[in-house]
Amino acid sequence: MVFGRLRRAFHIYILFLGTLPLLAATCRGGTQRVEAPIARPQMPPIVLPVSHYAPGPVPGDCRTDVYLPMLKDKRVGVVCNHTARIGERHLIDTLRSSGVNVVRIFAPEHGFRGDVGAGERIATRRDPATGIEIVSIYGASKKPSPAQMRGLDVMVFDIQDVGVRFYTYLSSMHYVMESCAEEGVTFVVLDRPNPNGMYVDGPLLDMRHRSFVGMHPIPVVHGMTLGELALMINDSGWLAGKVRCRLMVVECLNYRHSDRFSLTDRPSPNLPNMRAVHLYPSLCLLEATPVSVGRGTPWPFQIYG
Repeated sequence: MVFGRLRRAFHIYILFLGTLPLLAATCRGGTQRVEAPIARPQMPPIVLPVSHYAPGPVPGDCRTDVYLPMLKDKRVGVVCNHTARIGERHLIDTLRSSGVNVVRIFAPEHGFRGDVGAGERIATRRDPATGIEIVSIYGASKKPSPAQMRGLDVMVFDIQDVGVRFYTYLSSMHYVMESCAEEGVTFVVLDRPNPNGMYVDGPLLDMRHRSFVGMHPIPVVHGMTLGELALMINDSGWLAGKVRCRLMVVECLNYRHSDRFSLTDRPSPNLPNMRAVHLYPSLCLLEATPVSVGRGTPWPFQIYG
């Protein structure tokens, strides 16, 4: 029995050693390794030193002069969550104050407010602040139905991603694109930078194991923005039946994939700071083992044990 426990501990240790190159890759800037201390409770979120980041990229949703004319006199659906902010203001408030007819909001995993735990189903309801219907695309169904798409001319997508194949916002985008293609609705991506976009790593997905946490034959760390992935999905015929949607991507300004930058909002509840965002592609691999990656502690995806 003692030998069996030692063997299991050894296997886990070897598995962790295999992730070290990825951990180093996420924290390396050129040839210089960048270290950040582990966060402590009631302390500000950790970010890497400002000198390692480019001057702020301009996300697509800030480019209102580009996309507001497309939405004039249209019935608009919006796929978004708490990260869809233009400065201190939410995208929905900006659209409504600009006279855009927002008919329906579509909420992915973690909900419209970004406060629902991983894997918890989201219920369809109305937003108490605006009265707009919020349709769950992480509940009984993960793809908008024809009834939920009815009456829409344009679907706007604005969610901060982290550049990893198994992050479900990418899968939600895929299914919304399918629904848009099938129902003749234009799909507009307000693109955002990828905080892990400075490298590509990991194997391509074995499509025999395709699921909602891995739908595309891309590496674990794919290096693309969601706008770039939308173009790839559309042009590669990866939507069901090889349909293609009417796609428009509002690109980021002042953004290069080699740049580092700091997110202003946590993209999901268990990625509270940039250290967690950078370690997530590697530490998440341990979730298939008995090893804890810190969920339920103040340091999710920053510790293991």
